[in-house]
Amino acid sequence: MKEIGSSEEEIFSYLSSVREEDLTYDRILSSMCTRPHPVAIRAHMQFIETNLGDPGLFPGTMGLEDELIRMLGELFHHAGAGGYATSGGTESNIQALRIAKKQKSVDHPNVIIPASAHFSFDKACDMLGLEMRSVPLDANYRMDIDSVSNAVDARTVGIVSVVGTTEYGMIDPVREIGEIAGDNDIFFHVDAAFGGLVAPFLPKIAPWDFSIPSVSSISVDPHKMGMSTIPCGALLLRDPAAFGCLNVDTPYLTVKKECTLAGTRPGAPVAGAYAVLRYLGCEGLSAIVSGCMENTRRLIEGMEAFGYPRAVTPDVNVATFDCPVTPSGWRVSRTRQGHMRTVQMPHVTRDVVESFLETIGESHA
Repeated sequence: MKEIGSSEEEIFSYLSSVREEDLTYDRILSSMCTRPHPVAIRAHMQFIETNLGDPGLFPGTMGLEDELIRMLGELFHHAGAGGYATSGGTESNIQALRIAKKQKSVDHPNVIIPASAHFSFDKACDMLGLEMRSVPLDANYRMDIDSVSNAVDARTVGIVSVVGTTEYGMIDPVREIGEIAGDNDIFFHVDAAFGGLVAPFLPKIAPWDFSIPSVSSISVDPHKMGMSTIPCGALLLRDPAAFGCLNVDTPYLTVKKECTLAGTRPGAPVAGAYAVLRYLGCEGLSAIVSGCMENTRRLIEGMEAFGYPRAVTPDVNVATFDCPVTPSGWRVSRTRQGHMRTVQMPHVTRDVVESFLETIGESHA
């Protein structure tokens, strides 16, 4: 590591040089995070020292967290949902499976997840001693319903579906999977870490949230399409009392029991998420989603004009292609099947899409 002095000027000169090593967002098409909204940054800085790990010391920030959960609950058709702000989808998914396991005490418990599920479920099952039953996808990269039915048995403590899959941007048939969960009295978690702030603003979208009676919990990440500062996720439960099974004694804090996974929890991103949702409202969020979806369609159109077909028509703003080219100077990723993967976040403007297509065209020539 480079030796630097201890003066403020030397430290920040070094930090500036380090920051220059990072790619600017204008050239990144592989991220499900984006530049935070200016309103989020302003709110974040105002609450920079707050710690929701000891919420009684910061009652105002705790109130903002409650309000953020209420707003998300209303968006997901259940204003009475309980929840808290997490560090993101991984923590939310771990906590959901902890609750599922505690609510149904069986030997050798298993959970059923789609093959498209985020790798956080591998972590969760490893930590919790759960058998992870990964079921195949259908031709459109959605969770196969018949395979879910076949995987359920008396030891199944949870079923997971995804709204906005990480690799292909698909929405699982949540209502049909929910019927299986409901018929078998199984905890049903919807991982909407990405799609939770996209799907509510898509036209003619099938029900996927708490409007389905069997949905037990939902994870959503405001630091993705909600343009909050990092890290800010949220876990919402239909029954707020279900968090009680996770409580541990915290006798030396201002609250005497806590259900959260993390101890120290920053309040600043919560304030940022609240501020953006309040500032934009449903109308503003809908306009942003509409723009991202339009840019997704434009990218698909342009790529196919160069002979690189889409792998699937996505439900949300993720586009994948049968394209072996990795364009110089751009950051894209690859799915497990080898398809080029791009995500059209708010920072991926129409000009960015056109510039990317221009680079693809040069490579194609």
